[in-house]
Amino acid sequence: MSTLHTLVQRATWQEEVKKSRFIAIAQSVQTPQQAMDFFADVAVPEARHNCWAYRIGQHYRFNDDGEPGGTAGRPILQAIDGQQCDQVAVLVVRWFGGILLGAGGLMRAYGGCAANALRTAEKMPLLDWAEACFECTFSELSSVQAKLKSLGARIQAEDYTASGALLRFQVLKEDGEALAAWCQDLSRGQRLLQFVEKPD
Repeated sequence: MSTLHTLVQRATWQEEVKKSRFIAIAQSVQTPQQAMDFFADVAVPEARHNCWAYRIGQHYRFNDDGEPGGTAGRPILQAIDGQQCDQVAVLVVRWFGGILLGAGGLMRAYGGCAANALRTAEKMPLLDWAEACFECTFSELSSVQAKLKSLGARIQAEDYTASGALLRFQVLKEDGEALAAWCQDLSRGQRLLQFVEKPD
């Protein structure tokens, strides 16, 4: 499966189709509430239509905002999926130019405008992280910290105990197996790296 991407920063794209003006505004979002807040923030009340879609993992929604059913929100969602994007929300604003575009024309206009905004946006890959914890002695701590840093792990907590420290962190899933073996070697099999399974 190809790697999914999200946006580094907000992106916009503007085009005119038969005198109707379309502006797509795309942004990275992590929760449905963030997506709805973004739409409320960038919608243009005086425009004829503010149509939108978002995709956050398995969660998605779209809205045609008065356009014929299936001609605006769904094509925007299809543009998000077509550009291999996730954790992304796109709003497309339309100012009506007096010429009816028909269902096919609307789908091409909304989907195309959204796709162009995403195509030209600066993107970054969405990486698959696993949460883990490892208990180490004080003498092992600097080695563990250096190893985690070299893997780009994100340390979330360091709790000190009488004998050492309990580290909680996120590590890329692809590095998890090798790190677990390294931790086992370091502690001579005394302590194992524990993975915290998080539901998607």
